[in-house]
Amino acid sequence: MRIAMLSTHTSPLAALGGKHSGGMNVYVRELSTELARLGHQVDIFTRAAQPEQQILEKGARLISLPAGPRRELALNELPTHLPEFAQNISDFARVEGLRYDVIHAHYWMSGLVGAQLKAAWSVPMLLMFHTLGLVKNRITAVGERESDERIRGERTAMAAADIVVAATPAERADLQWLYELRSDRVAMISPGVDLQRFVPISRAGARASLGLPLDEHLLLYVGRIEALKGIDTLIRAAHLIVSSGAPSVKSFRVQIIGGDSDEKFESLSVEMARLKNLTQELGIQDRVQFLGSRRQEELPIYYAAADLVVMPSYAETFGMVALEAMACARPVLASRVGGLAYLVQDGETGYHFQEGRPEELAQRLVELLSNSELRERMGEAARKVAEKYSWSKTAGEIIELYKTIVKLKLGSDS
Repeated sequence: MRIAMLSTHTSPLAALGGKHSGGMNVYVRELSTELARLGHQVDIFTRAAQPEQQILEKGARLISLPAGPRRELALNELPTHLPEFAQNISDFARVEGLRYDVIHAHYWMSGLVGAQLKAAWSVPMLLMFHTLGLVKNRITAVGERESDERIRGERTAMAAADIVVAATPAERADLQWLYELRSDRVAMISPGVDLQRFVPISRAGARASLGLPLDEHLLLYVGRIEALKGIDTLIRAAHLIVSSGAPSVKSFRVQIIGGDSDEKFESLSVEMARLKNLTQELGIQDRVQFLGSRRQEELPIYYAAADLVVMPSYAETFGMVALEAMACARPVLASRVGGLAYLVQDGETGYHFQEGRPEELAQRLVELLSNSELRERMGEAARKVAEKYSWSKTAGEIIELYKTIVKLKLGSDS
């Protein structure tokens, strides 16, 4: 099959942890390369200031096309230029003499681009959101609200899609109840993890390569720097541990991976500044390191160096970071939200805690940090759970969905 993969607002090759780069970027890149390995042709279209092509794998290429000003745009600037982006994709396909069998759109803006292309090409469209505006709007604690334009765009994209893929039962329920999407138009397929890249590695070896000491505990956060991720909960929990003087916990540090190094977007700069100020106010700036973004191939060594990984999010559609950490045999402490409630098995591969509750997180951190045998046991169990997820499995299920909607489209056209 020839697949048009749409990742309009962010390139799958972007460094992880930036304002618009996270689990979706990993998903698009890994799924596309796996589809190519299985013999399919995948063209990933992303908006960029300049036209460019890159080969990800034989059969999978990234095609960057301009739309709007020849510069990087903030998310709220992009919707105006979506029709132009769709037209540029259509022109590219016409010049190249390409006909696609299916469109696979990621995020609501790609869904709107896909709707335009679907009408022009008369091919079916599969849609994934990765995050949903109405879900984010229910979280009052972070004081942020998604625009009405986004909500309308999500509904329009859903109406155009032949099938919407949810990553977890929680996301499927959100689609059905918040957006009133019929059950027969939602399929559930879990993302995968690269089980050859994310593997158990010696903690001592990892720390030696990063220049870190062996005689202290290391807590790790990986992800975007935004209020929704609840990083302040982790920082406050670290302060509670320090102020309690827990005798069972030796010295520790927190490493935070995420954030564009050049701080391009004001909202990112504000959140990063807020978090850094918080560490100063609490007097634990010497315990918390902000490392900036890292490419995915660098992450295994950081997971391996850590004693455990913390995901304190207020919302998480799936939790790709948790799965990567589990594949590296590291226990995960995760808030009891979205996909994390299903992926992390409480008491087996890590612990759940109530989002926004640093006291509960601190209690669980002390429990794990003071018990190396428990950490090892949970890490081993986490790896076994992670082994049930693979990109080949995900790609196989996605291909079956492609075949189904293509068959339905052919049937409706005949």
